[in-house]
Amino acid sequence: MLWDMNKLALKSIFRNALRSCLTVLGVVIGVASVIAMLTLGQGSSEQVIADVEKMGTNVIVVRPGQRGMGPRANSTAARPFDIKDVDALEEALPEIDAAAPISSLQGTIVAGTENHRAQITATDQRYLVASDWPLALGRNFNASETRSGRPVCILGQTVRQELFGTADPLDQPVRIKKMSCKVIGVLSEKGASSIGADQDDVVLVPLRTYQRRLTGKDDVSVIYMSVVDGTSTGRAIRDVENLMRELRRIAPGDEDDFSVIDMKQVASMLTSITGVLTGLLSAVAAVSLLVGGIGIMNIMLVSVTERTREIGIRLAVGAQTHQVLVQFLIEAVALSLLGGFVGIILGLGLAAIGAHWIDIPFVPDPAVILLAFVFSAIVGATFGYYPARAAANLDPIEALRHE
Repeated sequence: MLWDMNKLALKSIFRNALRSCLTVLGVVIGVASVIAMLTLGQGSSEQVIADVEKMGTNVIVVRPGQRGMGPRANSTAARPFDIKDVDALEEALPEIDAAAPISSLQGTIVAGTENHRAQITATDQRYLVASDWPLALGRNFNASETRSGRPVCILGQTVRQELFGTADPLDQPVRIKKMSCKVIGVLSEKGASSIGADQDDVVLVPLRTYQRRLTGKDDVSVIYMSVVDGTSTGRAIRDVENLMRELRRIAPGDEDDFSVIDMKQVASMLTSITGVLTGLLSAVAAVSLLVGGIGIMNIMLVSVTERTREIGIRLAVGAQTHQVLVQFLIEAVALSLLGGFVGIILGLGLAAIGAHWIDIPFVPDPAVILLAFVFSAIVGATFGYYPARAAANLDPIEALRHE
């Protein structure tokens, strides 16, 4: 009996194919939107995690100034660090694997007839250890070069491509502003950060070289530290804060004039923001499902009106009211499931195109796909119940008189 009702429901759907397609359009759009938004959101979260892993999952960053809003958050308003602070952190705290000083500015790099504007980052040989950034070619700075301030540099992949193309840049001279230096290495590729910045568009130079030949200042803008594997990052942060207060002679009760940032916390915050935005967009997209459900209800009511005589004959020859109810419910659910199936395929296609376009991983979630499919069935059953009940409650005599 149930199989016969399924066949009758499908026959009715395909008999009015164009109307059925227009009916499920709202469900298709709703399911496709939800699938696309959630899949892109999941891909964005994966990209954030991958970007932070590139920077190092056990990295702590110390900056002058306080985090947050207001004038005290401005790092330029606080006293900068110096190399002694960096050395003290590495020597006094056993949980710190490597601490590297960083200062940077934007400048033009010239090689032969080619030139390119990039970030010039001043540091020492500890930076590649702290950031877990291997070299693709050449070597790291040695102690003699960082101590004496020799004019040598390491190129990021973007700078190497812009200045030398596929040619070997090692031992070639480049000019950074007015300083000529020799290329001793090329960094491995990192790609874009979670905010879209090209991490490979960089040139590393020794800190002493940068201070003497480019700025004339002894300041250190940022201290970049990696924590020993297996050590609690929270404990390391507390020790860093205590030591920095001693080094900067901050009295008890006074606020810090520096901030310590845990990259894991940054990753968690960015992932949470991505999740909230994805949820909001998905909620807006889900409204289309409700619109689609209302569309199904309206069309099913029209169908009941058109098929009043057919319903009356079935009731007159012995069909029970619950059988008519189930038949119309099957039609509504079948329409909704058809829309859900098409919407899933469309949503995954849109998500794949969007992920490729904005360069994030395509990470479809089977649970989300199943949920969207089940939810489309629930929409069909919910909005199809009233028309189905209206059909089942028709009076057979009155229905047979219907013209």
